[in-house]
Amino acid sequence: MKNDHPQPAAPQRAQTRRAWLAGMAAAGGAATGLAPTAAQAARQRTQAHIVIAGSGLAGIALAHRLQGLLDGARITIIDAKEVHNYQPGFTLVATGVWPVDKVIDRNADLQPAGVQWIKDMVAEFDPVANQLTTNSGQKIGYDYLVVATGVQQDWAQIEGMDVNAIGSNGLASVYPSSDAAVATWAAMDAFRQQGGRAVMTLPATPLKCAGAPLKMTFMLRDRLAQAGTLARSTIEFHSALGNVFGVPVINAAVLGRWSELGVDVHFSHTLKAIDIGARRASFADAQGQRTEVGYDFIHVVPPMRAPDAVKNSNLAWQDGPMAAGGWLEVDKDTLQHRRYKNVFGLGDVNGTPRGKTAATVKKSAPLVAQHLADVIAGRTPGQKFDGYTSCPMIVREGSAWLIEFDYEGRLTPSLPMIEPLQDSYAAWLMKTRMLKPAYMAVLKGRV
Repeated sequence: MKNDHPQPAAPQRAQTRRAWLAGMAAAGGAATGLAPTAAQAARQRTQAHIVIAGSGLAGIALAHRLQGLLDGARITIIDAKEVHNYQPGFTLVATGVWPVDKVIDRNADLQPAGVQWIKDMVAEFDPVANQLTTNSGQKIGYDYLVVATGVQQDWAQIEGMDVNAIGSNGLASVYPSSDAAVATWAAMDAFRQQGGRAVMTLPATPLKCAGAPLKMTFMLRDRLAQAGTLARSTIEFHSALGNVFGVPVINAAVLGRWSELGVDVHFSHTLKAIDIGARRASFADAQGQRTEVGYDFIHVVPPMRAPDAVKNSNLAWQDGPMAAGGWLEVDKDTLQHRRYKNVFGLGDVNGTPRGKTAATVKKSAPLVAQHLADVIAGRTPGQKFDGYTSCPMIVREGSAWLIEFDYEGRLTPSLPMIEPLQDSYAAWLMKTRMLKPAYMAVLKGRV
């Protein structure tokens, strides 16, 4: 039969594919708040000393941006971490999609030239004296402070939990480290060969990457199906809340899909204790009644809070829903501290309604940098952050949802070719191939 629609020659196909991928990369940047920003105006002269506590995405991205805005400023980053982890990739490592080397970089390679890096951790903040103290006892003063310390994983709230045991006895958790992600894949891979009872958990506290426990559940189910052991397996999701995701429309979509996939959901079930050797977990319901659950595989998500240095300082919320976790008290619109006007927050430590993702940092880092420059110049910060958050929700290997939303929980899709809650290979490609390069561009202040 004659082919009325001949395929292009091999070189043409390659060019077409490259053009498509380039277009998707640009679109992916826009979809996750990674679109290029306008060129900076003339740099603002200042001799201010700016201290940034933390060298994750938030801290390093901000340092790069401040260098583009300010001329003469002294910028100091305080963080003992030598390794920079691409944490959005942990779920890919933990489900066997990526090798671990794709999520590990050297912090020394990412620090901006001319910025002082103190390899220590902040032990105490004293915002009244405009000073902080490090673990080694060094006292460092500042004119302006940006808190970008990230979160603390509060494993102590789960009796019997041992992060060093992840990978053995069916114990898994994607959160602690890249090593834990590797060990989690080992546990998942072993489990899928035999099947059995899987228990997935979700605590009641705010989380960084709140979609990760859901992605792990979707991918575990997919791995069982691929291995042919799904028929002799069960998957239970135990949420300490009355939902599995804080945005109602996304919560409904996930629960609807899980109903189709046979994932059994238990609400108001908080993981309280675990016996790793016996493979038994203890959950408490809303009335405090305990239930013991046996498992062959369990994914443990720790409660999270602000690091002790923030939680125990005057910088933390003193009352309201964010006080219990010690989250940084910032204005949700400007990300300026509500009581100490020479202090800003950036990233996961902020006590805001939403926004503990890399995409949130991308959109908020330029705003914080500009607001800090404004305050140095005596201007009032005027831009408003809308709480933008993005979560490429993996639903199976080769398919994902690209969901974007704001403080109010409204979906804010930026790509007309991708429906937010429909399975999409393009969204999968963005997650697995395009977001790491975009992340690195954000880190270096290029977009």
